[in-house]
Amino acid sequence: MLRLFNTLTREIESFKPIKAGLVKIYVCGPTVYNYIHLGNFRAYIFTDLLRRYLEYRDFKVKQVMNITDVDDKTIKESQKKKKTLKEFTDFYLQVFIKDLNDLNIKLPEVMPRATEHIKEMVELIKALIKKGFAYKTGDGSVYFKIAKFPRYGELAQIDKQSLKPNIEGRLNAEDEYNKEELNDFVLWKAWKPSDGKVFWQTDLGKGRPGWHIECSAMSMKYLGESFDIHIGGEDLRQTHHPNEIAQSEGATGKKFVNYWMHTTFLLIDGKRMGKSEGNAYTISDIEERGIDPPALRYLYLTAHYRDPLNFTWESLEAAQTAYEKLKTQMSNVKTQNERTALSAEKQEKVEQYRQRFIDSVNDDLNTPQALAVLWDMLKSNIPSEDKYDLSLYYDEVLGLGLGQHTAISEQLPAEIQRIVEEREHSG
Repeated sequence: MLRLFNTLTREIESFKPIKAGLVKIYVCGPTVYNYIHLGNFRAYIFTDLLRRYLEYRDFKVKQVMNITDVDDKTIKESQKKKKTLKEFTDFYLQVFIKDLNDLNIKLPEVMPRATEHIKEMVELIKALIKKGFAYKTGDGSVYFKIAKFPRYGELAQIDKQSLKPNIEGRLNAEDEYNKEELNDFVLWKAWKPSDGKVFWQTDLGKGRPGWHIECSAMSMKYLGESFDIHIGGEDLRQTHHPNEIAQSEGATGKKFVNYWMHTTFLLIDGKRMGKSEGNAYTISDIEERGIDPPALRYLYLTAHYRDPLNFTWESLEAAQTAYEKLKTQMSNVKTQNERTALSAEKQEKVEQYRQRFIDSVNDDLNTPQALAVLWDMLKSNIPSEDKYDLSLYYDEVLGLGLGQHTAISEQLPAEIQRIVEEREHSG
């Protein structure tokens, strides 16, 4: 049985979906104002691994990944580029989709854009106001009153008094002065001249949504008021996800999510990744060094998703070497693939390798152990045809594309190929 670490309870728990045979997953997607850096892809690769395993175990999966295409960053950067918000965010969204394809990440069933779900956000905010969880300020903005939600901070195990306002840098300085309490967070931002043409006329007034309300509105629209798994990086555990819980459960009175899962930060040469450090590398950066994107996926699988992972160019090159060796092994065993009758001893060995892999993944997605089983199996004395079959069997979960002979990027639509070329020429 699959067992997962639940950030909410701090325990490894047996996984049981709300509805038998169906798993509903939400993962916090990117803010499309720039190229997505490698740190973000750790959570997306992990989500893909979990999804693949659930599907392999015959679950039907419905996955939603939001696209944040309106916030302070997207507005500011689109204005710099003298483009409409949609023109600006469309470009980065298409590049992101291309990157997902290059990493062999399955696209979610639903990738809702915030700008296309303003109505749902407004209705959710109105419900929170009616129930006393939110209030309107003099400038027309709306805030969530944290003091009204006693269980706030359970996910992050924090005391409300210790909260730091504006932790995500999503609020302008002037936003701070309108709140009743310093730690209350914004649900609706009243329009300001600096927003330019980005606003919506709604029952709440002229303005735009805050960042946190976007995820609650879109996840509940497509997955229901309660769903199975919510995934994100550990940076979202401290504030964004507690805010999601508070506003969602405040509005519905129901448990929002059963299992919360968070990937640990990716370090770059021992440091936190960031633009100020000059180490916010992208998929394009690794391709320019002649490294195949699936090698990054392989590197991420060598560490457990809850363990720190230190990215260096040397470690990525080593992952590329291992990935190429793995493909060579696959080619060799396929060439020698001659179906023969198995002895009882070798049949038992094949089944043991199959079960060892399943046991590894069942253990809170222990990918380092799963990879070790793969390499051990390839070095064993079982017949080549069984090595090949088992490798493909494992790869249904690992997603390394071991059975593919055509690069995913070569199969991309012409529009995405055009965007990739434009990125490369823009430097």
